[in-house]
Amino acid sequence: MGRWSAAVRQVLLFLGALIFLFPFWYMLIGSLQSEPDTSLRGAFPVTGLTLDNYRDINSRVHLLRSLVNSGVFTGGVLLGTVVFGMLAGYALARLRFRGGGTLFALVLLVQVIPFQLLLIPLYVLVVRDYGLADTYLGMILPFAVNTTAVFVFRQFFLQLPDELFSAARLDGAGELRILWSVALPLVRPAVLTTVLLTFIGPWNEFLWPFLVTKNPDLQPLAVSLANYLSNVSARAANPVGAILAGACVLAAPAVALFVACQRQFVSTDVGSGVKG
Repeated sequence: MGRWSAAVRQVLLFLGALIFLFPFWYMLIGSLQSEPDTSLRGAFPVTGLTLDNYRDINSRVHLLRSLVNSGVFTGGVLLGTVVFGMLAGYALARLRFRGGGTLFALVLLVQVIPFQLLLIPLYVLVVRDYGLADTYLGMILPFAVNTTAVFVFRQFFLQLPDELFSAARLDGAGELRILWSVALPLVRPAVLTTVLLTFIGPWNEFLWPFLVTKNPDLQPLAVSLANYLSNVSARAANPVGAILAGACVLAAPAVALFVACQRQFVSTDVGSGVKG
């Protein structure tokens, strides 16, 4: 009976995976078709596959430049998120100061405030007061601090044994030294988790870069593709294929990152750092 239940479970998981992956497969095949075929049979073509849709969209958008812009924007956001999240998470978890609980509650409260509500004051502050329109820094600045990252790092730091920090302080290490030499090697899963949770947001972000960048040479891929879909795609030889080709280009780095890092979602035995 146990073997039958295991077999049924495996079959159900396999069918669920097929259902989940089918839209991605359909998107990829549609981007390679010379003529659109929206029927179910079009998802399994025998002939007629071509890269013309990618060539067409690249000739109008310059995919490589847009990918570089997205990489700079996303990389800057990830760097700020990890650095500030780690520092704030360590302070909230390991430093004892008056108002720490209230401050953490405010950090959690920020998560319920939609970004669109802050859009106008942020635009006035970044563009008019700081003069950062059409700059990478202007795109990155509003996303450099992520309260979710602060929460993740705080929870990981709280799981570390107190003996590690007490021993380091007895040896005369300062807080930054403890953070770098003791805590950071043990919370690498938190760094990876933060990167994976944060990556998809700035990579797909459209509204803020669209507002602060008017120079096409600085616009990330999401904005360039949106402009292409609005203004140019209807005149393409295969509009549906061109749209799907753009979607594939936008999704490919995110999919590759998650596939490459899926094995890293493992727990770390932080207790092994304590002897005795």
